[in-house]
Amino acid sequence: MPQALTIKKVDGKPGQVYYPLQITQVPKPTPGPKDVLVRLHAAALNHRDFFIRQHLYPGISFEHPMLADGYGTVVDAGSDAEAQSLVGKKVVLTPCRGWAASPDGPEDAKQFSVIGSAALTPAGTAQDYVAVPADEVEIAPEHLSAHEAAALPLVGLTGWRALVTKGLHGNTADAAGRNILVTGIGGGVALNVLQFATAMGCNVFVTSGDPAKLEKARRLGAAGGVSYRDKDWDKQLAAQLPKSRPYLDAVVDGAGGDIVAKTVRLLRPGAVIAVYGMTVGPKMDWLMQAVMKNVDLRGTTMGSRAEFRDMVEFVRRYRIRPVVSRVVRGLDNLGAIDGLFEDMRAGKQFGKLVVDISSDGEGSPKL
Repeated sequence: MPQALTIKKVDGKPGQVYYPLQITQVPKPTPGPKDVLVRLHAAALNHRDFFIRQHLYPGISFEHPMLADGYGTVVDAGSDAEAQSLVGKKVVLTPCRGWAASPDGPEDAKQFSVIGSAALTPAGTAQDYVAVPADEVEIAPEHLSAHEAAALPLVGLTGWRALVTKGLHGNTADAAGRNILVTGIGGGVALNVLQFATAMGCNVFVTSGDPAKLEKARRLGAAGGVSYRDKDWDKQLAAQLPKSRPYLDAVVDGAGGDIVAKTVRLLRPGAVIAVYGMTVGPKMDWLMQAVMKNVDLRGTTMGSRAEFRDMVEFVRRYRIRPVVSRVVRGLDNLGAIDGLFEDMRAGKQFGKLVVDISSDGEGSPKL
């Protein structure tokens, strides 16, 4: 019988509780007329899943399968012609619901949800099979392995919107030569932004507290990098900027904290700080100096179905390979999956943490 990975409800306060993982037996879904049935091969973790286990994320479900990132094969479909045309295709799943195309945000914020352990949608990728609407999948880029494809959806979408829609105002044609700072390299979103921006011809600079991660980022195409543990990292970064363009055009940040104070002297007038997360704390300072330079602070989270489609096509065109940090085999391998969460807790990962469900030789899983 098919299996699904869920969280088990136990007593505890948000931030203090840590919900254990559990495997449940579930019936094989039957696709509706416009649905496809996907046999999942691999799924990937996000920080959202770690927050869910601590009850630090809103609208969670203990019944619906975990995880938002997934890759698999369409093995059945409803009667609709579009759905039928996908049978046999390798696909990646849209990691959210309720946001069609608006560049401003979900058309109805109350109906928007990321999939996986979500109260608003039963969809989740930590299971053997999932039935989803045919228009909520994209044909997976053919050059990707099962693990790479599973690593793409959520962080790829978040990074694409942060860089392209917010940081570049949707203008990729003139991106070449621009200087982009990406903070916290090693996380999935930051790595995707690095890969997207270098493919566009940008000069990408990164920050990390780990020298090894800075070196890995350089090997992926970063023009330079600094340790945020150094008090003068902003001055170090200034020395690395090209003499022909000695300023930053955009910052893509997932930390918050003092990012405005640290970068405001480096930003050109009218530059953008796109913030997709605030891991340092829920507040950040805004300086008059940034106001006087007309710096644009832009919040961003996830992205629309249209942006997801554009992102996947970009990955296909430029043959970008998402970075996978570690893979464990087996949906019911709870100890190993818990180990992935511990990697996340300790910040060990450089890239995505993946669960191999049934790759059938498409990846190279390792414990």
